[in-house]
Amino acid sequence: MSGRLIYLMGPSGSGKDSLLNAARERLAERGCLIARRVITRSAEAVGEDAIGVSPAEFDQQEAAGAFALSWRANGLAYGIPRQIDDWLAAGQDVLVNGSRGYLLKARERYPELLAILLQVDEAALRQRLHARGRESAEQIEARLARSRELQLPSASVAGDSDEGESQYLLNNSGPLDQTVTQLLQLLSDARACA
Repeated sequence: MSGRLIYLMGPSGSGKDSLLNAARERLAERGCLIARRVITRSAEAVGEDAIGVSPAEFDQQEAAGAFALSWRANGLAYGIPRQIDDWLAAGQDVLVNGSRGYLLKARERYPELLAILLQVDEAALRQRLHARGRESAEQIEARLARSRELQLPSASVAGDSDEGESQYLLNNSGPLDQTVTQLLQLLSDARACA
């Protein structure tokens, strides 16, 4: 029996890390594992549950085949450790914090993945990006532009597509606990992390 990859994605500032942290215990109770990303910045300094490495270290790990998935976005490099393949082979469902721009490549490797697009209205997104204090005003505008550019049509994220690909939309414009409840319900409905 193999597990299912749950691919959470959304624009910078949409609350992916906050959602994962808030849902972590309840997901663990359901047997769902959350993979820690490797990222080329000090993840601990910004509150992400990730492993921060230098760009040179990332390149070395990537060249050595340490990542099941890896991509670049917003001037940073991101990797999901190969360990997820062992978890999936053992029948565990695994949730990863992915990238909208890398979804098609991820789906090539994991055809049965469950894609969840976390959305937030642009005004809230702008406020969150300013509040976290990681980006300059120019970087915030670039991230908002990328968010608009990578928006998926709502029809393509409403459930199973014509090609049988599972994709869902999750709105995180409201209270975080409400989004956690919606995430858990969505996973139950999709028979993932059950």
